[in-house]
Amino acid sequence: MIYRIGIRLKEITQSELTTMEISECGQHPPTGRIEDYLPLSFVMVNGRPEEDEWDKMVRRWHYLGYNKMIGPRVKYLVLSREVPVAAISFNRASFRIGVREAWLAWDDHTRRDLLPHVITNNRFLILPWVCVKNLASHILSRSLRLVQEDWLRLYGVEPYAVETFVDLNRNRGTCYKAANWRYLGETSGYGKVGKTFVYHGNRKGVFIYLLNRKLLQAIATSPLRPDPNLVRARLWEMMLNKPDWSPELFAEAGLNEDAVAALWPKLCEYFDHFSECFAQAAQQCNAETYIKGLLSNLERKSIEPIALRYRDENAVRTMQMFQKDSPWDDVLMKDKYQSRVLASASDPEGMITVDGSDHAKKGVKSAGVARQYCGRLGKVENCQAGVYLGYSGKDGYGLLDSRLYLPEIWFDEEHMALWNSCDIPKETVFLTKPHLAMVMIREAESRHGFPFKWVGCDGAFGCDAEFRKMLPESVYFFADIHCNQRVFLQRPQWRIPERKSNRGKAPSKLVPSVAPVPVSAIAESDCIAWEEITLMDGAKGPVRTLVKYCRVVEIIDGRDQEEVWLYIRKYENGQIKYSLSNAPSDIDAHSLHHAATLRWPIEQAFQECKSYLGMSDYETRSYKAWHRHMLLVMVGLLFVSEVRNQFQKKTKPARCAQF
Repeated sequence: MIYRIGIRLKEITQSELTTMEISECGQHPPTGRIEDYLPLSFVMVNGRPEEDEWDKMVRRWHYLGYNKMIGPRVKYLVLSREVPVAAISFNRASFRIGVREAWLAWDDHTRRDLLPHVITNNRFLILPWVCVKNLASHILSRSLRLVQEDWLRLYGVEPYAVETFVDLNRNRGTCYKAANWRYLGETSGYGKVGKTFVYHGNRKGVFIYLLNRKLLQAIATSPLRPDPNLVRARLWEMMLNKPDWSPELFAEAGLNEDAVAALWPKLCEYFDHFSECFAQAAQQCNAETYIKGLLSNLERKSIEPIALRYRDENAVRTMQMFQKDSPWDDVLMKDKYQSRVLASASDPEGMITVDGSDHAKKGVKSAGVARQYCGRLGKVENCQAGVYLGYSGKDGYGLLDSRLYLPEIWFDEEHMALWNSCDIPKETVFLTKPHLAMVMIREAESRHGFPFKWVGCDGAFGCDAEFRKMLPESVYFFADIHCNQRVFLQRPQWRIPERKSNRGKAPSKLVPSVAPVPVSAIAESDCIAWEEITLMDGAKGPVRTLVKYCRVVEIIDGRDQEEVWLYIRKYENGQIKYSLSNAPSDIDAHSLHHAATLRWPIEQAFQECKSYLGMSDYETRSYKAWHRHMLLVMVGLLFVSEVRNQFQKKTKPARCAQF
């Protein structure tokens, strides 16, 4: 019989047989129900004459081809009525697979002892003209029973588990699922070349079948457990090495391809700074995976696409819970993050910056969502509003903190019913956006002692006189205002105008001796000349602008107040910005110009966070998860800033020109 099998295989492998040609040779293509072809015969061909024919058949029709197997192996030829229908083989297990190690949770010592008891189904071929329903899962089940005996007999080792790899681009592993194999996830897309792992991008699904529970029992009784510091190196450090950085993040930093490819060790070292924030290795893995996703070239950087890119569909729910409920220490992470910003950007002449950013949302049950003015859309829309704190100095910049604004409507009975599902702390009280900003300023000053001489803010805060009054007396504000804000060019005298006639009621309201003017009128007036300066050295060369500045008297509630600086900038594109500052009257012009540049970094940070780091891509209703997302975005931004500073490229914070 064996001789006849060999002849038939030789005839098949030496010609391009179509279904018709097979029929003409007297070999009818098997189709229909599996019951019509049972029982199947399994012939182990190891070391027999027909092994060469097995090799030729697999080499010809299996998509991976076939090269000689090294080491222990078992090959079966599957026959129906002496006609070959399939070929299957097993060899020793892969040395290391991330998803397998995660599922078994064994340490290196236990893995070395038990790995010989794990084997791999490395080839499985159903001949292309065979179309029999349920044939593949039947062959898998039968072969597992046979290989247990044959492997023990040939090599003296009892198999406890069998693993296999499925190219999910070609098929979905249906036959393995039907045969009760467990799907573990995907490989990381790396292959071992020499002593290192190289990313090839060909990720495959990993399935495993437990033959004997001795494997799990041996792992459970092992005296050694995984060291959390080693788990990252073993399970997800290669994920951090995946070369899928967002190209825009380093496009202007001047890093060549070799430098970008070498960023992952720097990222691992950077992550080590925050390792104390996690009680478990799984928490650390989720955080680092999330930040790597924010730094990647994904089009949308929310939890689901990040989890699917670097893990599998099972990780989506895990990462959602990590953001919402996991007890990792985000307070400690923010403390470590702010300390690192301070270490790199501390400047006695620096500026604390305050700004708002709004995120459009369609639902009505996310924490803080309401119909309110959305700056990003320029109109009233359903959105969440955030207040952000930044810091900038001569050596660096970064966002420091964030707060989700809860509108007053969220304190009514209807909305407070949502607090529990949104994880809003019960002790939360209503605070306006300026008050939220002041809370963050005082925390940064008291907890870390950030040195700053200036406080900068956009028009939403700058036009709020009460906010400016709350600022520490020891600092100067540089506050953007709207073009229609009115000021006095000189301090007026207030008097009751004379009665012009005897008719009517006599005037009783005080009026100023000079009329106030909108700041836009001062920009248009020729009384103060424009001065052209180089405001900063930008990424694309010097940023030149026209400026004019003068002392004016501020108006609050219709009355003249303090004398302040009005600083007007006119950019090359025609845009005009207006700012007020309470800096002393004898301050030199260079200091005013310098303060104007310190507002730029937070705008740059917002642009990068929204465009490249997924600041608005979060998908969560939770109050806590919102703050955690923003914190991880800021941690990602700081890594980018540190890389740029290290390579001393043009994307470092702009510096004022010398006057």
